[in-house]
Amino acid sequence: MINIIQKRVYLYIFSLGAVFLSIGALFVWGLNLGIDFKGGTLMEVQFSETVPAIGVITESLAPFSLQSLTIQPTGERSLFLRYLASDEVANEQVLEKLQSFDENILLLRTDFIGGSVSEQIKKQAIIGIILSIIGIALYIAWAFRRVSGLVGSWEYGLGAIIALAHDIIVTIGVFSFLGEFYGVEIGVPFVAALLTILGYSVNDTIVVYDRIRENLLRSNKKEDFEITVNRSINETLGRSFNTSFTVIVTLLAIVLFGGESIKYFALAILIGVAFGTYSSIYVASALLVTRYKMKMRG
Repeated sequence: MINIIQKRVYLYIFSLGAVFLSIGALFVWGLNLGIDFKGGTLMEVQFSETVPAIGVITESLAPFSLQSLTIQPTGERSLFLRYLASDEVANEQVLEKLQSFDENILLLRTDFIGGSVSEQIKKQAIIGIILSIIGIALYIAWAFRRVSGLVGSWEYGLGAIIALAHDIIVTIGVFSFLGEFYGVEIGVPFVAALLTILGYSVNDTIVVYDRIRENLLRSNKKEDFEITVNRSINETLGRSFNTSFTVIVTLLAIVLFGGESIKYFALAILIGVAFGTYSSIYVASALLVTRYKMKMRG
């Protein structure tokens, strides 16, 4: 049996280092917000024949100095163009330039996202994440209401929430770095990725917690709590790693071969799943033991 819990101090140091670095990155660089949060234009066009290379289109639009311009293929002959400008003049200039490649190009739609709308999206995204975390904490407290021992059910919920916060903060910190040095923007899909991470991470945590509860009931309080937790982690270790490994391999394939439209969405989930697997084992469970020791000392 691997002594995981006994080495929790080193794991705490690693986790706190990752969290502080992420918060520091967020404080210094912030996040590179896309048009979902800043406002802008989303234009979809369809070419009648072959679509020109993305690089050629980008170069042809360079004289218009469109901020945060991204061009993504959406079909065999269709493209999405996103940029921060949201006025008719800029849109007409873009369309005229595209018509120089194809006179029969078809404008499928032009959507504007105003500043007030983007502020609303930002607020709703934050509220959605906070409500999800509170809901998860309440559910875990209820699900483990009959747990035995010195650690109460609400403390199981608190441990899971700290682990979730750890996963979310680290993922945001990585994207702060990517935004500063590689120009990666975040939009609504990034929020969807964070919510997905919450769901996956708590699922893994509950599996470990459930095994701890079962072993507590079986041991009839004769076994030290720290040993019970460590044994429970070892019993679920194979399942956690195998499940996460298959998910990570799938997400890695999407990141490498899935195309630009979902690349960073998959990358956010990939980072969250990796840290979620780690935190379910090394943070959420270790915190239960730390809390137990604190109570034992009085």
